[in-house]
Amino acid sequence: MSDELGDDAELIVVESVSQARRAADQPLDCALLDIDVVGGKTFAIAASLRAKGTPLVFVSGSAPSEVPPELRDVRFVRKPFSADEIVRFVSKALNKG
Repeated sequence: MSDELGDDAELIVVESVSQARRAADQPLDCALLDIDVVGGKTFAIAASLRAKGTPLVFVSGSAPSEVPPELRDVRFVRKPFSADEIVRFVSKALNKG
């Protein structure tokens, strides 16, 4: 995927809520969040990122109905997903269009 996004793209992969919280404290161009990670669910992180104006998408094997009502407008991509879907989202977020 990084080939399609170019050399300037930095991908930060985290596996837990605590790691995601630390990553979300930094300026991010966009975020792809799994719902269920080590330590719980990422809904609070999603709400925080959205409040900052960070484009985000849930990328999850969970059911969309698990997303709290206040976050249901966040795009949801069900696993397994195609790399093309993710590249399109990231490219659009980086182009702000």
